[in-house]
Amino acid sequence: MSFEELLDKVGGFGPFQLRNLVLLSLPRVLLPMHFLLPVFMAAVPAHHCALPGVPANLSQQDLWLKAHLPQETDGSFSSCLRFASPQPLPNVTLGTEVYNSGEPEGEPLTVPCSQGWEYDRSEFSSTIATEWDLVCQRRGLNKITSTCFFIGVLVGAVVYGYLSDRFGRRRLLLVAYISSLVLGLASAASVNYIMFVTTRMLTGSALAGFTIIVLPLELEWLAVEHRTVAGVISTIFWTGGVLLLALVGYLIRSWRWLLLAVNLPCIPGIISIWWVPESARWLLTQGHVEEAKKYLINCAKLNGRPMSEDSLSQEVLSKVVAMEKGVQRPSYLDLFRTSQLRHISLCCMVIWFGVNFSYYGLILDVSGLGLNVYQTQLLIGAVELPSKILVYFLVRHVGRRLTEAGMLLGTALTFGISLLVSSDSKSWLTALVMTGKAFSESAFTTAYLFTAELYPTVLRQTGLGLSALMGRLGASLAPLAALLDGVWLLLPRLAYGGLALLAACTVLLLPETKKAQLPETIQDVERKSTQEEDTQVQGPELD
Repeated sequence: MSFEELLDKVGGFGPFQLRNLVLLSLPRVLLPMHFLLPVFMAAVPAHHCALPGVPANLSQQDLWLKAHLPQETDGSFSSCLRFASPQPLPNVTLGTEVYNSGEPEGEPLTVPCSQGWEYDRSEFSSTIATEWDLVCQRRGLNKITSTCFFIGVLVGAVVYGYLSDRFGRRRLLLVAYISSLVLGLASAASVNYIMFVTTRMLTGSALAGFTIIVLPLELEWLAVEHRTVAGVISTIFWTGGVLLLALVGYLIRSWRWLLLAVNLPCIPGIISIWWVPESARWLLTQGHVEEAKKYLINCAKLNGRPMSEDSLSQEVLSKVVAMEKGVQRPSYLDLFRTSQLRHISLCCMVIWFGVNFSYYGLILDVSGLGLNVYQTQLLIGAVELPSKILVYFLVRHVGRRLTEAGMLLGTALTFGISLLVSSDSKSWLTALVMTGKAFSESAFTTAYLFTAELYPTVLRQTGLGLSALMGRLGASLAPLAALLDGVWLLLPRLAYGGLALLAACTVLLLPETKKAQLPETIQDVERKSTQEEDTQVQGPELD
């Protein structure tokens, strides 16, 4: 007897699974709020060099700035340079200084800001950029905060993927909640840049537990025919997190209080663990028959299929356990021990790198669209819901593989088209960014479902951990790739689009998983591959 048959007896989709989806919705809301937090927390408002002796008279301040600051081609003041000496202006008196008309001789000499910066506080009361002057020559330090955060997520994905396969999903989920709360509060209390970067990186490691544990914990309680709808519904909570971040960011303009606000929901998450069930599939593969039996009886009861303990006898459950003859204590090396698992793992690594690299490259830098950061974030969240609906229909009727490849190709095309659009065409750029976001979000949603269905139960968490590792590597490099605009203005978009195209091609090398049973063991994966090869060799049967 397979676990799928056992799950059919106790109910593969019902109140038990719906309750599970609701209990696991909180991590899905928290993740985008943390991952996209730099949009607000690390925002760089308009700024210019701090100048001593600025006149108190507002009518004279503009002339004062013109005398001390060079202007860009659009008329705005330079953010990073000032004149070495005040420039001649029409006969005016500013404070105690008189500026006489006249033309400067040659090109005015400019120097970097030496006394700090003045920031526009109309949109943000404080960000990490304004607190530690992460602008101009220190601009890279601002991007590094996101990179270090995603490096933490990368490392955490490895640790949680391995440990949750060995010690269980539920236990590690509790660890993720507690450590995220403690480290998040430490980040909000950071007294300097080094402390902030360190605690944010550790917070990323803790949050990785959510990315690795939640989806398999849902799928392993669901019947095959209900996995798609449940998977898409659960990702809608991510959209809710994106929209909620726009609201919270609008209401809270200080980065410390904003960081505190997005961490406090971990408290009800810790409490909710009491009702979250462990994966009975994992318990059986580990030989914990009695504990699995308890959860299965509870599932049957809530789903209106009451079963006696005799219906789930030791003999019945032992048959399920007997089907698991693979690795009991998985490692990442096990993902490369057989030919088919090696093929799946290498392909998933490329795909997840491309998906994350293009997704975060698009979403973390949406300046130049002619909208403020709150409007942009709201639009980004709004396009996600139709993307989820589109994915729901496509993965059911077209399949996981073609859906993933098509969404990545669409992402690549939007980056490619944006190379041809002038930066002055704000409306066209906005349309392209939102279209790219829709494609990218669809690719992200499909990737989780597709990858979880490719790996067997005993290696599913480990496989997702490896995939997430490569994904977070892509996410960590995405902010740094934005700095390539110093080499060539269009180079970042070319890099984002090129990697998305490579990932789209790689998807086509993987098998389709639509309506397929979740493989239980390594042997199941290899057996399925052999059957597909035999079918291709024999060809279709003739009537």
